[in-house]
Order: sequence, then C-alpha cells, then structure tokens
Amino acid sequence: MNQTLTPVIKNLLIINGLIWVAQIIFAKQGMPLELYGGLWGLDSGLFRPWQLITYMFMHEAVDAVGQIAFAHILFNMFALWMFGGILENVWGSRRFLTFYMICGVGAGLTQLLFQRDMSVAIGASGAIMGVMAAFVYLFPNTPLYIMFIPIPIKAKWVIPAFMLLDLFGTFAPRQGDNVAHWAHLGGAIVGLILVIIWNKSDRRKFY
Repeated sequence: MNQTLTPVIKNLLIINGLIWVAQIIFAKQGMPLELYGGLWGLDSGLFRPWQLITYMFMHEAVDAVGQIAFAHILFNMFALWMFGGILENVWGSRRFLTFYMICGVGAGLTQLLFQRDMSVAIGASGAIMGVMAAFVYLFPNTPLYIMFIPIPIKAKWVIPAFMLLDLFGTFAPRQGDNVAHWAHLGGAIVGLILVIIWNKSDRRKFY
C-alpha cells in the first residue's frame, strides 16, 4: 500500500500544525484560542455552530503547568498519515476530504448530544476514528505493529479494540479522564456507516 504523503493529508498536517503553533502563541499571551474554536457544551453558554468544524483542527498545546504539549497532536497526526493516506489513494482527494469532514462533524455532534455537561473538546481524534473505522472495513487483514508488542496484529483486531476502550470509557470514566470518548465513538460509527454505503454504491471492496 502506498504510504506517500498525499495532497489532503499533507494540507491537513500543515493546517493542524499551524493552528497548534498559534494556540501556543495565544496561550502564552493569556488568550486561549480554545475559547472560540474549541467545541463547548450546549449548556456552557459558549457553544457556537462553527465550533463543529474548528474543534477538529485544534489540539492540546499548553498543559496545566504551562509547558508545551506535544503528545496529542503527534499521535493524531501520525494516525492520520498512517491510515488516511491509504484511503485518499483509494478514494481520491475530494472524496477523502468529504469523508474526513463528515466524520469530524458527526463526532462533534455525538459528543454534544451524549455529554451535555462537557466543558470543551478539541482534537482530530473523532475524525481520525472514522478514518480508522473505514480502514479496518476495507483492509481488515492488514498487519499493524503496536507499541511494545513485538508481533504484527491484524487491523480487524486492533482498531475494534480501540473502539471498545472508548465504549468502556463512556460508561466507566476514570478520575481525571479528559478523553472525549463519545466523539471517538461517534466518528467511528459515522465513518463505518459512510464507508459501507459508499462501498455498496461502488460495487467493489478493497482488501
């Protein structure tokens, strides 16, 4: 499978990176961009419709003690490149971008509907979970290497396991858990529904 840097993936990486840098700069000035671009709960008084788009391009930039935070954007962008580039090669850039945005909005709506007491959600994880769901549907037997596990595991076991962890997290959240589990599940479900519909209409399946 081709792992070259495809056009949409390249631009998504650039946009997310630039916004992350802007978040750091504004946070250091005491003006967090998350107040405007993060996805705020419906009961917070801060929700605005455009946040269903903007939240998926923002990531944790500065942690609670003022240090620059790399992990959130690093893992998300790696997963986007790893799985998204393959789908863009299969579908073409326009269809992939449409898919990505629909999954991101669907993830945000799910988070809003099922966790009304939320504060703010940011990150591309919901859209990326949709990408991962489509990947496992189209390429279930692809071997994946997981950190600290020395042998490859097929995608059809790895990615559903991530989804089950999110499902568990929605019903049994840990103390201090700041993961938007509903958004992850919503993105995965929307992505799976969409890829099934597209796959049937195309009358083909990829392995």
